[in-house]
Amino acid sequence: MYVRETFNTEERAVLNRFFTNIDQPVFALINLPEVVKGALFARYSRSPKSLRRLFLDEFYDQPEVPIEELAEDSESAELVSLKRAEGLFDRVFSQFGDDSVAQLGGAHIACEQASNLLTKVLEWGRLSAYLEQSTRYIFYDQKVENRYRYIAPPEIETGPLAAEYTKTMDWLFDEYSELVHTCVPYFEGEFPREEGDSQFIYTSSIRAKACDSARGLLPAATTSNVGIFASGQAYESMLIRMNSHPLEEARDYARMMLEELRKVIPSFLKRVDLPERGEAWSGYFQDNHEAMERIASSIDAEPSGIDEVTLVEWDHDAENKIAAAALYAHTDLPDSQLQALVNDMSDADKAEVIKAYVGDRQNRRHKPGRGMERSFYRFDVLSDFGSFRDLQRHRMLTLDWQRLGVKHGYSTPPAIEEVGWTQRWNDAMDRMADFHDTMMNEHGPDVSQYVVPFGYKLRYSMQFNAREAFHMLELRTSQQGHPDYRRVCQLMHTAIREQAGHKALADAMSYVDHGSYGLERLEAERRQEQKREASTPAD
Repeated sequence: MYVRETFNTEERAVLNRFFTNIDQPVFALINLPEVVKGALFARYSRSPKSLRRLFLDEFYDQPEVPIEELAEDSESAELVSLKRAEGLFDRVFSQFGDDSVAQLGGAHIACEQASNLLTKVLEWGRLSAYLEQSTRYIFYDQKVENRYRYIAPPEIETGPLAAEYTKTMDWLFDEYSELVHTCVPYFEGEFPREEGDSQFIYTSSIRAKACDSARGLLPAATTSNVGIFASGQAYESMLIRMNSHPLEEARDYARMMLEELRKVIPSFLKRVDLPERGEAWSGYFQDNHEAMERIASSIDAEPSGIDEVTLVEWDHDAENKIAAAALYAHTDLPDSQLQALVNDMSDADKAEVIKAYVGDRQNRRHKPGRGMERSFYRFDVLSDFGSFRDLQRHRMLTLDWQRLGVKHGYSTPPAIEEVGWTQRWNDAMDRMADFHDTMMNEHGPDVSQYVVPFGYKLRYSMQFNAREAFHMLELRTSQQGHPDYRRVCQLMHTAIREQAGHKALADAMSYVDHGSYGLERLEAERRQEQKREASTPAD
């Protein structure tokens, strides 16, 4: 079926080092610097040659940069033209402004000891991959070099409240440590190990339950590790935004990230600190932020009391529009004509279209197509910061949040009363609220966020289409999820069905789980152990 390109013996030996195959129309690039791959693809888009022929003719055998020798029978390293690639990249990217070239190379980077405020800054961008350390599987009771796992941000460390900050945070982590170790034996008594469950999965489930109950005491200054994989373009956008951030921690990490990324993908990040490019862009963000702060400070009003989850706006014609969008790719009719035909259908016929479009879903990963993106829902949410951290991971939707503070109060998990800790929990929250006010007076609203415990409530908006609702609501109501964010998503699903009246869509989200559970992680741990056992070779 495919034309097989001809290469001589010497060319085949070269290509075998840098491509996963040399005779198929689909192949991967290996053992090449990111800038070479990016420049190669940039040239590829403007050349009639195949990628492998282009590599041989224009990028290989330029005596500049040695590439690791892969052939066992060769005595000398072969060479690839890095300067040529960098020159091409600069011409296309910098001179001609083809930003898509910056999408063709990427890098993995680790950001460790980042506060839980910084992790949200790092994870703002939609088109990057992130993996963040979880508070669910780690006890934060151990000190590292005589300090609990929290940061003292530069603004505080050099200010008059440094000693009080350390004293208060150490006390809060002491409280957390005692609480989490009180919860473990309590849950062991409440949920005895069942026959057939290994000690490993039982201990893991108990630990997760204890961590979930105690995490509300952890402050936003608690450290986390974040792994990131992103394109050069995504990193550029991330660093320019971080350079304008009001927190010094974010600006410090931007500097460190740029330094390390320039060791692996330097050509992709040349604009970040150029005065007329990246610095001007950061200045634009900062000016806008300051202008909005001035306007917002002139608004004299207190927050009105609202529910935890409020559906504030939705598409009243969603099901009609989705039915038309579902049919669109299967007809040759204009969108407007198709919409008119669907509007004249009976409710039963429209429901049948949606039912067919959704299909027979065997699990939550079976999702209907892009026609579901025709509608939208906008929610205003007031939940604890811990729940927000989990829901913020859904970056493809439109998400924005306010500063973390103490004016909206805090959540208290049921387990706190069950283990007899209600008074100590309230005392801890009250002490941190008082300290937050002290921090506000000295450092302002941004820096004072560091001392706010996860249990305090944060207001944020989430706007998403029906297709994203399938993904988020089904995933975040699954049995193993934290009870607090499960409740938020259950309330969203109920509002879609009852307030918006989108019964056909809500019913199609058949994997939304409205149940409640004891050891939330137990079933997931059982499934994981079954997979481990199935993958272990028999003796």
